[in-house]
Amino acid sequence: MSFLNPVTTQTWTNGRHLVRCVKVIQETWDTRTFCFMAEQPVMFFFKPGQFVTLELEIDGQQVMRSYTISSSPSVPYSFSITVKRIPGGMVSNWLHENLGVNDELAVHGPVGNFNVIDYPADKVLMLSGGVGITPLMSMARWFFDTNAAVDLQFVHSARTPRDIIFHRELEHIFSRIPEFGLHIVCERSDQLGDAWAGFRGYLGLPMLELMVPDLMEREIFCCGPTPYMAAIKQLLRGKGFDMSHYHEESFGATPLAVQETVIEHVEQAEAEAEELDVADMISVEFRQSGKSVRIQPGDTVHTAAAKLGLHIPKACGMGICGTCRVPLTAGQVDMDHNGGITDDDVAEGYILSCCSKPLGDVVVEY
Repeated sequence: MSFLNPVTTQTWTNGRHLVRCVKVIQETWDTRTFCFMAEQPVMFFFKPGQFVTLELEIDGQQVMRSYTISSSPSVPYSFSITVKRIPGGMVSNWLHENLGVNDELAVHGPVGNFNVIDYPADKVLMLSGGVGITPLMSMARWFFDTNAAVDLQFVHSARTPRDIIFHRELEHIFSRIPEFGLHIVCERSDQLGDAWAGFRGYLGLPMLELMVPDLMEREIFCCGPTPYMAAIKQLLRGKGFDMSHYHEESFGATPLAVQETVIEHVEQAEAEAEELDVADMISVEFRQSGKSVRIQPGDTVHTAAAKLGLHIPKACGMGICGTCRVPLTAGQVDMDHNGGITDDDVAEGYILSCCSKPLGDVVVEY
């Protein structure tokens, strides 16, 4: 009956967390999505629209940069950020050129007041410009995945057709629910191969009223470059819109309060690392590969493999599927599985690497 055991996972709370990049998706010619998971199963619950702060080291300098989560908490075992290359942008260019699958980094969060949970409404208008689409995409995905009873109108402005982030997914989502309406505006489409039959130019009041005649009745969420949001606010105020129903997220430097909290988390992590004696670390040897690594107590065999660049196949990460089964040839582990391995397999010396924490030095046949 072990398969009936409750799945033991942690829930994401604001703080410092080590995560691993598990996928990189090229969204457009200059925009990529980076997907992250935790080595130990974590339910990444957050309010759609919130952001995380990345803790990076670039050219020997510690750098903090905040990015909105573009994925939805309805897919809880991972989260994603979507980053556009900025000419001269130190962090965005570094992420595009250096961050790849299996790379680890620390993130802080989630935090942020810009979200759809705190401002519920039956009728919603989302306005985005460029990469400002990311928090609104998280919100739209959440509404779609949870079958929310929301009348949603989504208006996105891009420079050209090739700059439309999430274009195919937007069309998929908004083609399946009659209460969802999608409107995309391209500033220009005069480049070779950029055929475009949709709205062109800059979003103005006549165009917006044509798209969303009842915009005055809606809760509005807006994100994009500062000039874009300034133009939207001027447009709405001129129309007499009640600005208490207008919410925006700006793309800029990490807020000071968040920076201070992040620094506290980093200092605490550094102090804990100094307290950890090297002698307390555990050796994990992978005999077939001829590689070994020392890990902290509480880390899993799968974490050890990943640090060495060894890919042990893994699907669920929670000891359910049995995909990550490997032979343990020496040492002991604490295996907290959820029915993904039989008693006979355990008797023969097999373990599930995703949920097995070495109790001392171990040797794995892999």
